[in-house]
Amino acid sequence: MKTVESIAKSLSGKKIILRLDLNVPLNKQKITDTNRIDKIIPTLDFLVNNKAKILILSHVGRPKGKVVKELSMEPVCEYLKNKLNQKIRLIKANLNNLKEKDLFDNKNESILMLENLRFYNEEEENNEEFAKILASFGDLYVNDAFSCSHRKHASVFSITKYLPSYAGIQLMSEITALNKITKDITRPITCIIGGSKISTKINVIKNLISRFDNLIFVGGMANNILKSKKVQIGKSIFEENCDHVVEEIFNLSKKKNCKIIYPVDVSVSKKIDGKGNIKKISGVQKDDLILDIGPETLKIISKTIEGSKTVLWNGPAGYFENENFKKGSLEIAKKIVEKNKKNEIYSVAGGGDTVAALNSFNLTQHFNFVSTAGGAFLEFLEGKDLPGIKALY
Repeated sequence: MKTVESIAKSLSGKKIILRLDLNVPLNKQKITDTNRIDKIIPTLDFLVNNKAKILILSHVGRPKGKVVKELSMEPVCEYLKNKLNQKIRLIKANLNNLKEKDLFDNKNESILMLENLRFYNEEEENNEEFAKILASFGDLYVNDAFSCSHRKHASVFSITKYLPSYAGIQLMSEITALNKITKDITRPITCIIGGSKISTKINVIKNLISRFDNLIFVGGMANNILKSKKVQIGKSIFEENCDHVVEEIFNLSKKKNCKIIYPVDVSVSKKIDGKGNIKKISGVQKDDLILDIGPETLKIISKTIEGSKTVLWNGPAGYFENENFKKGSLEIAKKIVEKNKKNEIYSVAGGGDTVAALNSFNLTQHFNFVSTAGGAFLEFLEGKDLPGIKALY
């Protein structure tokens, strides 16, 4: 795969169509989490320093092919202006009427941004003519939107047919990090996996079992394991009709020699905003909510991390939004960070809730890699080919 860094010397004066994922959460057109924008700053700095002209393509939300004022790229454009200390013009004109000569008509402009691509149905339909229009605006195409690369959309997939195409810096760092936990593995390797629905991650789990030494279930995911083992989980979150899935996981883990770990004690409450009460899993009552792992489970997980060389974390250990139930996730994070600081482990974390937890603990920067991707992250772990990545080869 060709990378934009490999052509640094020939970027001067070139018009680069740069696909980014700037799909940040907005509240009344104010950005509530800038993480996705901050991660692509190195790519923008690299292109500016190499005197390229940059046309940013991205989207926010799901406007479903209609112009929705609340989902304009304007707040993102303003944030980037301040972050880069650069003039950035947001182009709101209809793309079907836009010509290349309309862009960069001011010689002092080095960065432009198109309005939300999902204002056009053609983007998600992977419309070839729309891809051609986008391609006509530049000389080269760079995909630095790993988190969109599982989508066969015009600005991610079809556009590569009409321009020399390259992988961006952030996209390459994502692929490198994920390869280290799926292909170029340093063992022993451990996966900590949470989330509420086991069915949505079953193919990921099955793919990882054959590669991993330890698989630790926490959060809502662990409740499915406990329930299948006929353990009382009270009013806790779980997924219906998953006993056969759990059985399949355990059978496969035996064949592949992957150790499965799940809670032996938990922190419960009668209500989600209540205080925690530690119980062994055999002591959970019908009106209890399991909201975190307990101290004995933490000891087991810490010991497992201590003996690992590589760790993947996807899904918090409990309801960390309540101070009383953040201990499990916080202590897991601190243990990984402790190993990281000694260069004894390679750590990757991913998934929205996991990233939110790490941000709240102010520990994100102490992991080797933290992925902001959701579906693309999981599909890569599942072993699928991502269309946006495949298109760059």
